[in-house]
Amino acid sequence: MLGREMFCAEVFCAAAALAASVVAARNSRLERPLPIPLGMFKSYTSESRYAILIVSHCEMMRTLQLAFFLPLLANSVVADEVALNGAKFSLEALLFEDNFDHGLANWSAELEGAGPVDAKAGVMEVNVPAGATIWFRHILTGPLLIQYDATVLQAAGANDRVSDLNCFWMATDSRSPDDLFRTPRSGKFADYNKLKTYYVGQGGNDNTTTRFRRYIGEQDSRPLLPEHDLSGKQFLLVPNAEQKIQLIAADNRIGYLRDGSAIFDFNDPDPYTSGYFGFRTMHSHIQLRHFRVYRLRQIP
Repeated sequence: MLGREMFCAEVFCAAAALAASVVAARNSRLERPLPIPLGMFKSYTSESRYAILIVSHCEMMRTLQLAFFLPLLANSVVADEVALNGAKFSLEALLFEDNFDHGLANWSAELEGAGPVDAKAGVMEVNVPAGATIWFRHILTGPLLIQYDATVLQAAGANDRVSDLNCFWMATDSRSPDDLFRTPRSGKFADYNKLKTYYVGQGGNDNTTTRFRRYIGEQDSRPLLPEHDLSGKQFLLVPNAEQKIQLIAADNRIGYLRDGSAIFDFNDPDPYTSGYFGFRTMHSHIQLRHFRVYRLRQIP
């Protein structure tokens, strides 16, 4: 009996310590992969949202069982799933996060015109009169999911124009393939034609189009397939409404989801598997929150 009690105590303490380390890491806003030792808890967290331990205490009360679960651990370390039409992926690990509490240390802004771009109090505020791209400074390698919440503002501000909630992902620059930041870019849209990247312009052209492109690194060619040129109201922007954006780059499977629904699902025979992420907009006022990057695993 003593041996069982010691085992329970050891497991409970280890689980509590791990949960505490997750909370501490998240509260400290460390903008880097969380250093959490997952191996010892693999059998409790894989294929299940909760870690449950049931220990029989036969000698004192045969029918009594101790059961405890760790939803905090499950939510912080092992996330749920994301579906892209018929394909399902599990979110295996949190690679990066930025809660926009400590400025733009993780970001590099390229602005065509002067306008405030700042990150504080949980919000990245992009309030610009012309073209702007704000790059996440860390290179990303798939398979992965990029996720953030975005609100396009419409009020009385000079830049409160509902248009152009755009993004690049898995981007490299054909002019400096080994270093995206070695090539100067002004924020003007044409400066990005030589990227190799996936791009979505949601609510472009004054909120009349939503388009997906696979840039191929050529100045005069940005291929646009007919099925990737949308104008239906359901694909456009709603002013002052927060939406969750999810970008998938998982081998050949490339996706763009809004609030859990796929807008674009592209099978790329020659996929871009590594590169950079950038917010992109044009003369608009946008608030961004809860930036996350997750490792993905396709579920058979």
